[in-house]
Amino acid sequence: MASSLTRNSASTAGPEKTFLGHPRGLANLFMTEMWERYSFYGMRALLVLYLSASVAKGGLGFDTATAVAIYSVYNAMVYLLALPGGWFGDRVWGARKTVAISGTIIMIGHFLLALPMEISFFIGLAFIAAGSGLLKANISTMVGHLYRDKNDPRRDGGFTIFYMGINLGAFAAPLSIGLVGQKVNWHLGFAMAGVGMALGLAFFLLGFRNLAPESSQVPAPLSDTERAGLIKKVLVWLAVAAVAYGFVGFSGKLSIDWVLWPLTILGLVLPAWYLIRIKRDSDLEPVERSRMSAYVWFFVAAAVFWGIYDQTGSTLSLFAEHNTDLSLLGWDFPASYFQSLNPLYVMALAPVFAWLWVALARRGKEPSTLVKFTQGLVLVGASFFVMMLAQAASAGGVKVTPLWLAAVYLIQTVGELTLSPVGLSLTTKLAPQKYASQMMGVWFLAVTAGDSVIALLQLVGAPTDTTWWFASQGALAVIAGVAIFMYRRKVQPLMGGVH
Repeated sequence: MASSLTRNSASTAGPEKTFLGHPRGLANLFMTEMWERYSFYGMRALLVLYLSASVAKGGLGFDTATAVAIYSVYNAMVYLLALPGGWFGDRVWGARKTVAISGTIIMIGHFLLALPMEISFFIGLAFIAAGSGLLKANISTMVGHLYRDKNDPRRDGGFTIFYMGINLGAFAAPLSIGLVGQKVNWHLGFAMAGVGMALGLAFFLLGFRNLAPESSQVPAPLSDTERAGLIKKVLVWLAVAAVAYGFVGFSGKLSIDWVLWPLTILGLVLPAWYLIRIKRDSDLEPVERSRMSAYVWFFVAAAVFWGIYDQTGSTLSLFAEHNTDLSLLGWDFPASYFQSLNPLYVMALAPVFAWLWVALARRGKEPSTLVKFTQGLVLVGASFFVMMLAQAASAGGVKVTPLWLAAVYLIQTVGELTLSPVGLSLTTKLAPQKYASQMMGVWFLAVTAGDSVIALLQLVGAPTDTTWWFASQGALAVIAGVAIFMYRRKVQPLMGGVH
C-alpha cells in the first residue's frame, strides 16, 4: 500500500519517499493504529454481550449489572494506564520499543480471550488494558516525531490522516468481528481481534526504517538509583496484593467483586489525587495555579460526558440486543453492528465541523471553549433523554425500531465533535509548563473517572434497563452544561487569558 501511494520529494538530503505527501513512516503508523483500533473496538463490541450471554449460548452468564461494571472498569483502566504508558516511553523504553512491546501484549491478550476458559479471559482483558495504555500515549508521539520542524505545514494534516486510521479500524471491526462473534462463535471473534493486532504489529515492525530516529531514544532515562527504587516499590506492592488475594482465596470468598471494587475506587481516587497534586505544586506560577482551578471545571464536565458516552458499548449495546428489532428490509443483523455508527458519523461529520469552526471564526462568531463544552454536555444529555423515550417505548417486551439507536449515536457524535477536540486543545493551553507532557494523560483520566462512576453505580445495584437510568444521567449532563455556561464569567478569568 505504501509503495503505491508514495512519490519523490526534493530535499537537501536527496529524494525523500513520502506517503500522500507526508513522511513514509506515517503509512506504517497509520496501518498500525488502524489494525490496533480494529482489534480494540472489535473485542469491545462483543465484550458486554459475551459477559451477559447465558452459558448455554456460549457466554459467561454474568448478570447485567456485573457485565456493565466489568466493561466500565476495563475501559477505565485502559485510559488510566495511558498515563504510566507515556512515562514508560519517556523514561524506560522509548516510544518505538514501548509500542512494539505493547502491541505484542495486546495481541497475546486477544488470543487469551479466544481460549474457552474464564480465567484466561480475564487475564486477557488485563493484558489488553495494559498494552492499550502503553501504546495509546506513545504511537501519537511517534507521529509527531516524523515532522522534525514543529512548524511543518504538513503536521496537522498528518495527524488528520492518522485519526482517519483510528475511525476506519473502529468502523470495520464490529461489522466483521461482531458478525463472527455473535453469529458463529464468540471465541473465534476474539481470535479475529488478535489477528488484527498481529497485522498491526507486522506493519509496525516492518516499517522501523521509515520511523524517525527520535522514536527509539529515551528522552529522560531513569538513573540506576531510580530504577532500583522503582523495582523495589513494584515488588512490594505485588507482594502485598498476592498476600491479600491469597488470603481471600483460601477463605473461599474470592469473587469478581474483589477485583472490581478496588479498581473502581482507584479509578476515582487517582484522578482526584493527581489533579490536587499538580494544583498544589509549589513550583507553579500563580497564573498556572489559576488555570488549573479552571481546568478542574472542565475535567469534571468531561468525566460526566465520557461516563455517558462510553455506555455505547455497554448499556446501549444491551438495549440493542434485548429491546431493538435487529432487522432491516428483511435482513437480520447482530446488535454489535450499532458500534460502527459512531466512527461512521465521525468520518462524515469531522470535516464539516472543521470547516464550520473556521467559517464562524472568520465572521467573529465562533463559540468560546466554554460554550462548546456546554453544547457537548447538553447534546450527550439529550441523547439519553432520547434513550429514556426508547426505553419507555420498549416496555412490555416491545422491540423498537433501530432508528432510536441510530439517532442516539448521531446526537452523541455531534456532542463528541463539539467537546472532545476542544478538550484536547484546552488541556495543552491550560497545562503548567512543568506538566506539559503529562497533562494529556490527565485528560484521559477524565474518561477513567467517568467510567468508574458508572461501574460504581452498577456495583451498588443501580438498574440500567429503566427510564430512570437514562433520565437521571441525561439530566446530570444537561445540568453540568448549564452550570458551566452560567458560571462562565467566573471560570473565564481563572483561565489566565486562554480562550
